[in-house]
Amino acid sequence: MLRDGVTGDWIGTFIGHKGAVWQARLSSDASFAATGSADFSAKIWDTHTGECLHTLTHAHIVRAVAFPSQPRPQLVATGGFEKKLRIFDLSRSSANNSASSSPTSVDGNSPPSPTPGIEIGPGVHGGNIKSVIWSTNLNILITAADDKFVRWWDIRSRSVAAMYELEGMPGTCELDSISSNPSLSVAAGKSAYFFSGTQPGQLLKKITTSKDIAAVALHAESRKLVTGGGGDTWVRVYDFDDGSELEVHKGHHGPIWTVSFSPDGKLYATGSEDGTVKLWKFGSDPYGLWR
Repeated sequence: MLRDGVTGDWIGTFIGHKGAVWQARLSSDASFAATGSADFSAKIWDTHTGECLHTLTHAHIVRAVAFPSQPRPQLVATGGFEKKLRIFDLSRSSANNSASSSPTSVDGNSPPSPTPGIEIGPGVHGGNIKSVIWSTNLNILITAADDKFVRWWDIRSRSVAAMYELEGMPGTCELDSISSNPSLSVAAGKSAYFFSGTQPGQLLKKITTSKDIAAVALHAESRKLVTGGGGDTWVRVYDFDDGSELEVHKGHHGPIWTVSFSPDGKLYATGSEDGTVKLWKFGSDPYGLWR
């Protein structure tokens, strides 16, 4: 589903998946959307027409999708329960399957043959891939997996450039795109990890709290971070420098699994198991409908 980022108004719905959608991402220019699903497929959508442009079949659930940061990208990366990181070239006709090629069942019957793609680092991931991020350096892809490792991949050599072991199972893994000096934010256990957005594997800071953290987003300019957890229904804001809790916001009625800032940094969104996405004003200045 596509909604207006300021008002939350419904714009359109992408129809075609036959299973739960685990992740959805927009390209940097918002011309394309990518979705990963439990129907063993990833789909690429035209955000203006709602048309499904590509269906990329897999042999298991697709948990994560990522575009490089460029207008109308012709590449997409996927990861999931196959424990395989793949890159697909959308300009090749072999990647342009019709929507009808999606599997009709994920109940254990033989799945369709996977769509051809380039696999990066075969056999390295020891757990399901939960997140895939394309770095600001387009030659670097980042994965976070259930084996508790964050890995930075050099796609030219198809090998690991750096890796870091987390102390808990990873939650969200997101690149801060609103800062001039981007960083990678990773939630795991009761900690939030912050890595350099330009130097693979370089840990900048680790903040440990008394609460489980399933999702984290950093606002670098204000030196604050926002978290959500699987253990309660509250959104928390922390000071980045000393780790102190600054604000607690109530409104959700289920665990919070994702947090993300708007491109201008003036709003953040939280997604919950209660079936809602909430938009929160960040800071004291008026914004859109908020005063």
